[in-house]
Amino acid sequence: MLHTAVGWHVEMEFKEDDTRTRAAALVRLPDGSEVRGHGHASRHDSDANQPRVGEEVAGARALNDIALQLLDKAHREIDAAAGRPSHPISV
Repeated sequence: MLHTAVGWHVEMEFKEDDTRTRAAALVRLPDGSEVRGHGHASRHDSDANQPRVGEEVAGARALNDIALQLLDKAHREIDAAAGRPSHPISV
């Protein structure tokens, strides 16, 4: 039997101009901590102006930034609980 024990709240915000999109992501964890990530996308002059695509690329990069930070956080918590260095967690 599977039970949902926790949920994470994620916020994403974008800032855009004609050629650049910046994304800021925030995830709130059940322990009260927050992890913030950032990403960006740039449109080449010859590309069509597609703001949604810029948001997807910048958003994905911001979430990837958060993913790497969460892997590092988990690794440090494993080490602390074990009282010794553990094998790195890879993507």
